Amino acid sequence: MEYLSEILPGIMFLALVAGLFTSLPVGIVLMGITLVFGGIAILTGDMRFVQVTLIPNRIYGGIIENPVLVAAPMFIFMGLVMEKTRVAEDLLIALQKLLRVVPGGLALAVTLMGTILAAATGIIGASVVMLTVLALPTMIRRGYAPSLAAGTVASAGTLGILIPPSVMLVFMGDLLTLNLAKLFIAAFLPGLVLAGFYLVYIVLMAWFKPSAAPRAEKGTETISGWGELIVALGLPFLIIVAVLGSILGGIATPTEASGVGAVAALLLGFLRGRLNWKTLVSALDGSVRTIAMLFFIFVGATAFSYVFRQVGGEHFIVSAAHSLTLGDWGLLVMMMIMVFIMGFFFDWIEITLIMLPIFAPIVKTMNFGDHVAQADMIYWFAILVAVNLQTSFLTPPFGFALFYLRGAAGSLVTMADVYRGIVPFVLLQLAALILFIWQPEIVVWLPKAVLGE
Repeated sequence: MEYLSEILPGIMFLALVAGLFTSLPVGIVLMGITLVFGGIAILTGDMRFVQVTLIPNRIYGGIIENPVLVAAPMFIFMGLVMEKTRVAEDLLIALQKLLRVVPGGLALAVTLMGTILAAATGIIGASVVMLTVLALPTMIRRGYAPSLAAGTVASAGTLGILIPPSVMLVFMGDLLTLNLAKLFIAAFLPGLVLAGFYLVYIVLMAWFKPSAAPRAEKGTETISGWGELIVALGLPFLIIVAVLGSILGGIATPTEASGVGAVAALLLGFLRGRLNWKTLVSALDGSVRTIAMLFFIFVGATAFSYVFRQVGGEHFIVSAAHSLTLGDWGLLVMMMIMVFIMGFFFDWIEITLIMLPIFAPIVKTMNFGDHVAQADMIYWFAILVAVNLQTSFLTPPFGFALFYLRGAAGSLVTMADVYRGIVPFVLLQLAALILFIWQPEIVVWLPKAVLGE
């Protein structure tokens, strides 16, 4: 029994890995493993029955009553309102008009729109489907290479996972007990740098292979006149100013800013005459369904991490990591490789809620000297994981952005076109990850400048 107690954390971790590869819902897997190993822990004496009764209190206090997590449903609702009221559609048409004569202008417009949507919503599924429906048919019709068109749409739609207000950053901040405003600010520059990588790649493709990204012809836009153009471009920026401006200016916390953004989205939809009972109900229904799925997994992950800690999982992971004698740099590289490989098979939700609590104790023991200050270490690491996790949306076989795109595109592109198209963008994401590891100031400079730390 003593031997079983020693190896119980390792068995529990392996059971989790095996369970994730089944076709069962992740929340069910987490809860099932928690119940089984909680029972074993009681038999081995690692847990007392009274500790098991504390799990519901932990779930209620850590999730249901958590004011930080209120931001998640509000940001999701804000993004869906923008989609339903077609504010995003007007934005893409306006960007197409501005970049009409530029080689690769439509692809550049899609990437810029993805960047703006990321700073206004942070909802990946909605962004990818929206860009696919609005832009992909036009890109194919104007002679764009199907692979470049698919890769541009998929990568631009996933920028919302990194650029605040990202729902993923909300959950990461809560899991790692970080200052959410500081985490949002730390993610801002890396998100823009990654978007810049995409833009440079598209320009180079249009320059060296113009047949893959031809110029647009006149008369292809439905927006006419500078007044309508300014309105189409200005409305999304008002939402960005309302959300990020209130956070960066210290006027509101990220939780409060999520409410400001939701109200701003409703107001702009009303002013455009497109907010009615049907669109409001549709946005509310989509928000409830999305957040219910996220919180179902969150409940399972909270219960799992509680039992895992009670059986000595945290000590087991730290001891196992340092026994590898890889050094701090080796451990960092190993964790980044693990996240990248898991991204081939799992969504960011599973990876974040399961791996971050395991990695956090290791990161707290790491020391990179003058390369990055100890106080900034956990924020730097969180952004590295966020950039890494963005690849999970694009890497086959389970890249969710690929499924969203393929489902919305119909017969416009084949799955082979999609896979060929995303390869350069995944490589660009990995190049950005290496850059942020090499130059941590890209991550930590802006929080210091804004917050005065």
